[in-house]
Amino acid sequence: MKFEDFGLSRDTLRTISKIGFEEPTPIQVAAVPRIMRGSDVIGQAQTGTGKTAAFGIPIIEMQRKGRKPFAIILEPTRELAVQVSQELNRIGSGKNIHAFPVYGGKSMENQIRTLRAGVDVVVGTPGRLIDHIQRRTLSLSDIRIIVLDEADEMLDMGFIEDIETILTATPAERQTLLFSATMPQPILNISRKYMRSPEKIRINPRDIVVPEIKQVFYEVRDADKIDALTRLIDVEDPQLAIVFCHTKRDVDDVALKLQQMGYNANALHGDFTQAHRDEVMEKFKRGKLEILVATDVAARGLDIKNVTHVINFSIPQNPENYIHRIGRTGRAGKSGIAITLVTPREYRHLRLIEKTARTTIDKKRLPSTKEVLKAKHKSITKEISEIITEKKHEGYLSMVEGLSTTCSIVEIAAASLYLAFGEYKVASLQEPAERGGTARLFMTIGKKDKISVSNIVKTIASGARIPGSRIGKIDVHDSFTFVEVPADLADMVIHSLDDVIMMGRRISVKQARARNK
Repeated sequence: MKFEDFGLSRDTLRTISKIGFEEPTPIQVAAVPRIMRGSDVIGQAQTGTGKTAAFGIPIIEMQRKGRKPFAIILEPTRELAVQVSQELNRIGSGKNIHAFPVYGGKSMENQIRTLRAGVDVVVGTPGRLIDHIQRRTLSLSDIRIIVLDEADEMLDMGFIEDIETILTATPAERQTLLFSATMPQPILNISRKYMRSPEKIRINPRDIVVPEIKQVFYEVRDADKIDALTRLIDVEDPQLAIVFCHTKRDVDDVALKLQQMGYNANALHGDFTQAHRDEVMEKFKRGKLEILVATDVAARGLDIKNVTHVINFSIPQNPENYIHRIGRTGRAGKSGIAITLVTPREYRHLRLIEKTARTTIDKKRLPSTKEVLKAKHKSITKEISEIITEKKHEGYLSMVEGLSTTCSIVEIAAASLYLAFGEYKVASLQEPAERGGTARLFMTIGKKDKISVSNIVKTIASGARIPGSRIGKIDVHDSFTFVEVPADLADMVIHSLDDVIMMGRRISVKQARARNK
């Protein structure tokens, strides 16, 4: 199914194409037509499955311009409120939709000023939304659509009464959409009480991963991704590799940069003509093209037996895409390697993929400069040996003989390599695992929450994927805890555990302040 099949306006289709979305995800295929028909919908789907666009696209299409908002979206955290409002503003840019996030910790006056000026969609946390409702700075009289996003998370955070208060304050004829990864009884009770004959959708990604595929990930900064990619290509020396990117624009950028650096790479996505796509695929199948940079859609249906490496330049948006991507290697009983580049803020998403796909993705360190140079030298030596074996060099023998009267053979060979390959340098990367010492972290959970040292060790070890033996001193106080971890792993622990549910409550993890001496 394509986005065009949803009957969307030209403005929205143009914006979706500009963003780089090529094909709707399963939750979008199931939800968008139902929402567009005006049905109440219950969607059971994990974060990362594309559910924001699943309700965001219909909201954009069903807009009602006015000074009061026509849609309201409830989110459990301010981070999600900001993220979802940004996504709606992106999708709705062609229709001048204004989605605005409201949450605690930000100036109430600034939020009031913006709300009074007029917004189309309000995205907020339940507590701050109720503040505005009680102050009468937010009117719900024109609300036609209400979305309860991450409903189980809001339940865990104690927002159930706030949710009911907001639902009661909205017009009875509204359309109600509920999205949740799980469906505990209180959420089902809300659906029965406040929704009208809701249509139920459940998205389950496949849970079988090809066992012959070795799966690893590397921690990188966004700015270092291209350099990290080339290091891996040099050291891994793939026979055939597919590099996956989220959008068509990313595909073009990555392919161009690889070509400029001398790699045998080309791009493949939906904007190319069928003739061009066929030509690129034929070259890749015959081994005339070593690196194919592609979107998920462009690589659908590929069955090439000799793909040795799949590299996720962009982390897959959902577990189903991850399984589909890595399945492009390890074909016909052969082994394969699946590599994923992960930024620190994507750790939690990686853990979700592991959990849902029921697999393990091991962390590795990027090859060092020395390892990259060694691999490059080995590759050049192999190329030269093949040239000599096949006697392709004989046309240059007389030239070398002439040069040998004034230069040594070693100097001539080295100069020839420089002429062929230039001055080979390896870009330096910031490798976070090189720091020594320990870091002291502060966690907002303690004895009153019935937490134990063993609970904390298990949570850190499983959440951040580090051995329990590397976790240092743990001081559990009544309402907070201090934990010592290796300094090189501190960022990973923070990004993996901050804002997660532990012992039934959401916790915060951050670097502890230095102790006074």
